[in-house]
Amino acid sequence: MTKSGQNAVTTLRQMILTGALKTGERLVEIATSERLGVSRTPVRIAFRTLEQEGLLTKLPRRGYEVRSVSPIEIEGAIEVRGVLEGLAARQAAENGLNEEQKHEMQSLLACGDLLFEGAELTEDDLATYHDMNRRFHLLIIEASGNLAIQAALSKNEHLPFASVSALAIDKNNMQKEFKRFAFAHQQHHHVFHAMLSRQGARAEGIMREHAQATLGYDRNYHRTELKNKLTVISHANK
Repeated sequence: MTKSGQNAVTTLRQMILTGALKTGERLVEIATSERLGVSRTPVRIAFRTLEQEGLLTKLPRRGYEVRSVSPIEIEGAIEVRGVLEGLAARQAAENGLNEEQKHEMQSLLACGDLLFEGAELTEDDLATYHDMNRRFHLLIIEASGNLAIQAALSKNEHLPFASVSALAIDKNNMQKEFKRFAFAHQQHHHVFHAMLSRQGARAEGIMREHAQATLGYDRNYHRTELKNKLTVISHANK
């Protein structure tokens, strides 16, 4: 996906999460492209992506509609991803990482380290993080050697905010987002070393906690922030 397409996806996803786009609201390409200040192509891509994530419903004639999403649905989908990825990390640790997996994970971690050397993230940095993060998670699934986990995750990714790529970014508070993603990246380091040391239980625990970084950069922050954001969604759904 192009950077403009990815930016459109993350922007619309955040607008749905915060209630800026309300349940039942109709979205069409031209009006949305004007609202976001982009061409129609990235908006078209964003609509299709968000439909696959369960956030939009395609209308029979033209356009899309913002789907009703409950707090329980979001929390449940994220928790399921944590359980599945935790199992994958444990099995990857028990299997042991091969040299190719080790090398690629180390390269991805080094890439992430460069992103967080400064004090802020640009939109280009976020696009790089998105790709790096997705590949790192995929490597853990591959290293588990368990095809059933991959199949279960593929189904779960069609639920709202369940996909590892379903990042909602508050572009009005990039300092907070920097802290959130920096925390998540440190978890990548920790789970890598746990897998490398063949510490299955520790690797599983880290990945289950890591799933919560989808909407918050530590458990206490997550609970407060998620509660606030989902309250907005609940009110929008009434």
